[in-house]
Amino acid sequence: MIMKRFAIVNAGRTRNAFTLIELLISLAVTALIILMVAQLMSSATAVTRTGNKHIDTSTQARVVLDRMAVDFAKMLKRTDIDYYIKAPSGYKNPKSHGKGNHLTKGQQGNDQIAFFSQVPGYYPSTSSQSPLSLVAYRINQNTTAGNPSYLMLERMGKGLLWNGASNGITSTSPYPIVFTTGQIDGTCTNKCPCAGTTGPWAGPWAAAICSDNTDPAPGSYETIGPGVFRLEYYFLLKDGTVTDVPAESWDSTKTVGANLNGFSDVQAIGVAIAVIDPANRSMLSQQQLLNIMSDLPDFATAHGNGYGNPAKTISFLETVWEGVLESIAQTGATSDGSAFPPAAASAVRIYNRYFDMRTPAGF
Repeated sequence: MIMKRFAIVNAGRTRNAFTLIELLISLAVTALIILMVAQLMSSATAVTRTGNKHIDTSTQARVVLDRMAVDFAKMLKRTDIDYYIKAPSGYKNPKSHGKGNHLTKGQQGNDQIAFFSQVPGYYPSTSSQSPLSLVAYRINQNTTAGNPSYLMLERMGKGLLWNGASNGITSTSPYPIVFTTGQIDGTCTNKCPCAGTTGPWAGPWAAAICSDNTDPAPGSYETIGPGVFRLEYYFLLKDGTVTDVPAESWDSTKTVGANLNGFSDVQAIGVAIAVIDPANRSMLSQQQLLNIMSDLPDFATAHGNGYGNPAKTISFLETVWEGVLESIAQTGATSDGSAFPPAAASAVRIYNRYFDMRTPAGF
C-alpha cells in the first residue's frame, strides 16, 4: 500500500517537471526574442540618428533660404544701379561663378551674387546710417589649409549711407554713390583684394566680388550656412523660360543694369543649395568636400559646358544633383575615381526655393 502511494506521488512529480529538451527550446526562444528586440532597438537608433541629421540640414536650409527671401524681396530694382550676377559667357561678371575642381568637365563651381537691398546693415554704425545695404552671397572657396570657412555659405550685409553722404572713412571720396552704375564691380575689375586700384569700391566693400576670404576688410562676410557647400541660382523668366540669363534678350554692348531693366523680364530667382550635416562634414577632408561639390554640375552653359543646352524646366538642376549623389552613394567614389564615404553622400540634402521678383522694390 505504501509502495503504491509512493509510485503515485512520483508519477505526479514527473508530470509537473520540464524535460531537458523543453528547457533548451525555451532558452532558444528567449535568445531569439532578445536578438529581435536588440535588432529593433538598433534599427530605431539608426533611424533616429538619420532623422536628427535630416533635421539638422533642414533647419539650416530653412534659415538660409528665409534670409535670402528677405534680401531678394527688398532688392532695389532700378536701371541706375549696379548688380553683380550671372551674365552671358565672357560678359563683365564671369567670376559670379567660382572655379571648381573638375574644369575638364565644364564644372565652374559655386555661384556668387551681389546687389543693393532695403535691409539694415551692420557697418558703418553711425547716426546717419540708412536702411540700405550691399548684400552679397558666396561660398568661401579659399583653399588655404586650416581656413575655418572653407566651402561654407557666407553673407555680406554692409549698411550704406545715403547717396553722396560722407561716412567719415575717407574725406576725399565719400562712398558709396549708390545711384549710379559701375559701383559693385566697376573699379576692382574682378581683382581680390583690389590692391593698386582707386575709386569708391577699392576699399572695404570690394569683397562683394571675391570668392575667398582675402578681403580688404576682415569681417566683410559672416558665415550663415556652415553646412551649405554648394550654391547655384538661375532665373525663371516671364515667358516661362528657366535660364541663367536674366533677360529675354541680351545686348553685350549695354551694361548689366541696362540689360536687366530693373529685372523686368524676371519672374523669379531660383536658388539651389546642397547641405551636409555637421557630423558627416567633420569626417570629410577638404579635398573630398571639394570633389563632391565639383561633381554637382552648374545649371547651364553660360560659364562652362554644364547642363544648359536643352530647354530646362523647374527643379531640373535639383533632380540632376540628386542623381549624382545617389551614384556616389552606390559606388563610394566621385567622378574622378576618388573614394568617398557612401554614408556621407547619402546624408547630403538638396533644397531649392523660388523668390518672386515681380513686385518692384526701391525708392
